Amino acid sequence: MTMDRYYMGHSCDTLENRLRQHLYEHVGFTGKAKDWKLVYHEVFDTKTEAYARERQVKGWKNRHLVERLIEEGS
Repeated sequence: MTMDRYYMGHSCDTLENRLRQHLYEHVGFTGKAKDWKLVYHEVFDTKTEAYARERQVKGWKNRHLVERLIEEGS
């Protein structure tokens, strides 16, 4: 199943382990698709900063803004 969506989240684990969880072990929203791939990431010093940025980007609710962020970060 392909969802044609972007997943946004934060993790204290490595990116590889977190992606593996979503691809193989997760039963929630991200468990519905098995084709997730990492297209963008940011690094923060604290979990609080990471969560604040996650909320900010999710608050955009605009696919074009998210895609522009991905393009500019590549």
